[in-house]
Amino acid sequence: MRRVTLGAMALVLAFAPAACKRKPPRVDVIENENRAPLSSFAMSDPRGAAQLLSGFHNIENNAWRWTMRKFAVILLPPPGAPQKGARLRLELVIPDVVISRRRPLTLSAAVEGVPLPPETYTRAGPYTYSRDVPPGVFAAAAVKIDFSLDKFLASGEIEARELGIIVKSIALDPK
Repeated sequence: MRRVTLGAMALVLAFAPAACKRKPPRVDVIENENRAPLSSFAMSDPRGAAQLLSGFHNIENNAWRWTMRKFAVILLPPPGAPQKGARLRLELVIPDVVISRRRPLTLSAAVEGVPLPPETYTRAGPYTYSRDVPPGVFAAAAVKIDFSLDKFLASGEIEARELGIIVKSIALDPK
């Protein structure tokens, strides 16, 4: 009886990692809403929440979200992007609580794995991270944009969450 129980437990443990793997996100349709993704949205817009892939905390003051060190979104390319490219625009705030401990702070982005020039911040305040995105990355119905910070506040340093920057909105604008 003990061997049967141990054998069953071993079988469950052998298949547990496969069962825990997440499906990759679908970029042609947002699964939760069964609709095409947006090209731009404010963090206050609940329609955009399904496009936040990772690294975002819950909405605060119905207006903005804290990020973690790494965060990612899916956006629909604007009209003409495969021919002309687009302009990535991230409206953000560098909080004093972060910059006072992690000065300077550099934000990097990559669209479909193509890196964009980073930007370094030395003061707290509102900023716009804006970069041209080349036409060659817009082959899919929607594109994944990965962001990362070189410095952040670790979980437990100020509060239980890992804290990076505050994001107010994100967009791929036509050129």
